[in-house]
Amino acid sequence: MITWLLSVAVLAGSGVVAGVLFAVALSVLPALIAMPADRYVYAHQLIGRRWDPTMPIIVLTSTAIDVVLAFLADSRKPLFVAGAVLLLAVSVVSHFCNVPINRVVKKLDPERIPAGWRDPRPLWRRFHLLRTFLAVLAVVVNAAAVVPA
Repeated sequence: MITWLLSVAVLAGSGVVAGVLFAVALSVLPALIAMPADRYVYAHQLIGRRWDPTMPIIVLTSTAIDVVLAFLADSRKPLFVAGAVLLLAVSVVSHFCNVPINRVVKKLDPERIPAGWRDPRPLWRRFHLLRTFLAVLAVVVNAAAVVPA
């Protein structure tokens, strides 16, 4: 019973992570890229208010559940390990690549963009697409681990 509950939880968690990141990549990011710098900074600051700590908690909890399932699983152990590694990679990319950019943007005054400002959107986009790919792969791997053959 516990394995079933954890399996549902890891699918829900990794699915939410993949879905949120996919939605941002598909809709939010193109909108932010199309904006002038001042509107981008303002919108980025508004959109980013609720991500922390919600998304890190979901990603790390799902990672931990994958680790527990790896210990409980028999032949599916490699899939749960792969799911955990992929979700951990999502967390690493977020924490070390996207979050530092977010912190810089949060400190900007949208009405006073400094001269020579380096637009972080292209770099942020690359990192975001990487973590989105990893998250989608994680939910696919978790689904393969949970769904009986």
